[in-house]
Amino acid sequence: MLVEAYYHRAKGSWAFPDGSGAVRVRMRTKRDDADAVTIVYGDKYDWHRTECRATMEKRITDERFDYWEAPVLPPFGRLSYRFEVQSGEERHWYAERWDAPQSSEGEFGNFEYPYVGNADLYEPPSWVKEAVFYQIFPDRFANGDTANDPEEVEAWGGKPTRENYFGGDLQGVIDKLDYLEALGVNAIYFNPLFQARSYHKYDTTDYFVVDRHFGSKEALRQLVEACHRRGIRVLLDAVFNHAGEYFPPFRDAIDNGASSPYADWFLVREWPMQAMADGSTTYETFGFEPHMPKFNTANPKVRDYLLEVARYWIRETDIDGFRLDVANEVDHAFWRKFREAVKSLKPDAYILGEIMHDAMPWLHGDQLDAVMNYAVTDFAMKFFVKDVFHAAQFANCIGNQLAMYPSKVSEIAFNLLDSHDTPRLLTLCHNDKERMKLAVIFQFTYPGTPCIYYGDEVGLTGGGDPDNRKCMEWDPDKQDLDLLAFYRQATRLRRSSRALREGGFRFLQAESGARTLVYERSNEEERIIVLMNASAEARTIELPPFDGSWRDAWHEEAAAGDKSDGWFLLPPYGFRIFKQAGVYDASVSMERKKPVGVI
Repeated sequence: MLVEAYYHRAKGSWAFPDGSGAVRVRMRTKRDDADAVTIVYGDKYDWHRTECRATMEKRITDERFDYWEAPVLPPFGRLSYRFEVQSGEERHWYAERWDAPQSSEGEFGNFEYPYVGNADLYEPPSWVKEAVFYQIFPDRFANGDTANDPEEVEAWGGKPTRENYFGGDLQGVIDKLDYLEALGVNAIYFNPLFQARSYHKYDTTDYFVVDRHFGSKEALRQLVEACHRRGIRVLLDAVFNHAGEYFPPFRDAIDNGASSPYADWFLVREWPMQAMADGSTTYETFGFEPHMPKFNTANPKVRDYLLEVARYWIRETDIDGFRLDVANEVDHAFWRKFREAVKSLKPDAYILGEIMHDAMPWLHGDQLDAVMNYAVTDFAMKFFVKDVFHAAQFANCIGNQLAMYPSKVSEIAFNLLDSHDTPRLLTLCHNDKERMKLAVIFQFTYPGTPCIYYGDEVGLTGGGDPDNRKCMEWDPDKQDLDLLAFYRQATRLRRSSRALREGGFRFLQAESGARTLVYERSNEEERIIVLMNASAEARTIELPPFDGSWRDAWHEEAAAGDKSDGWFLLPPYGFRIFKQAGVYDASVSMERKKPVGVI
């Protein structure tokens, strides 16, 4: 065995409390190198009386590694442990210290999870696992109150630019709650609502005021109350990395220079603060945008101001959390204070960060609850939409991503296929609805909470900004009603199956060069098996004979081929979803017996 591939650390995604009092421990070996891994554990102060053994399960696999997991219960809150790795007759011991005894005798050199302290125990908000989000770009969703329209408002449905307004507002959302409820969504993510100069509102001028073109604080309160009566949660976009150029403290610092009481609110390289003709600035900005000056969140006055913003909107309107723009460019100390402020008022608030890379430093339970799952978005695009990945590459990348985070973080990750920052999904699919639907099925059957970008469900198209921010189409004669029915069925499927919302995930078939996939979601109550053909040609997939009673979960009928040889013909970009209810042995895998046929 390749011992150099062994890896474990006693924190982060490798060892974490799972909410039941146990610590879930994860260890890595080279792919297909080990037959079994056993964790030997006990209390370091009484090793010989408390020593226990637990068989670990191979839960995740990627291109190079297998990841083994087991939940173990610390005898007295303390956990000392090492691993026994076996392949045939070969056996190795792996501990933190390589000079540790090559056996389970004694605790010397073991890995340690020193103590499962109550203050370190955290559970992400459970409602997020139940959620199907809907993203609303406020100016473009619905105009319910023409009295608050901007003076330069344009006719609904006109061509979007980076400057124009169409009058969407909070009353428009209230008016369309019946539509959203019928769609099956139970959570809304709003792009920024606070006062700002631009139509997109990422350049905040007043954090304590709802933008006048959207309504008022009272309108937001009424909207949240109306949503809560329907079981719909509300998430606001908060921009705490930077402000807008017309934010009063920034204007004061521009006008009064280093003598301004707000001089230390921003990151100034040299005075005076100014933007040059070539676009450079003497102060830090978001990206290279002179009109978005970056906050100095190390300044206690800035920190207290922004924390009060978060508290204010929870107190005043009872929102359910925040999506945090550019979260990775704000210091960790601020986010720790932010979490304390938010959770003290609303313990089940969802704190979601915009981070596009490895976010584990923010996900130890002291800062964010979860992040927007851009990595999985990228993998899904490469497999389902762009044909860059074959099945094995896709599965390996997904496996690697799942291994990066604790399972309870992955269960509430924010899964999106497009947004206000990307071209529309249907456009990316070159208007191929079947290809689009297949990507959506993956989104709705993968761990994490799915989000629909407004209008995708009725066939809105669009390239990059600003074309991806068109007005919502409300004329039924211009809506794609087939696509709308598909989305409604997808939300029903997810919300009807607990295994899809919080069950385990594993690939059963994902071969090199292939365009077909089979994967499983499961818990102790039910088992879901998803078959996919991400090809422009029909394909057959073979599964072993079904045991027990299975149903076609998509069509809500008895599964054709029940207890048969299990050959399934899938049309181009087709899928089948099967569901088995009842207690079963989740460790039994389904292995393919013959090569996948090609028709």
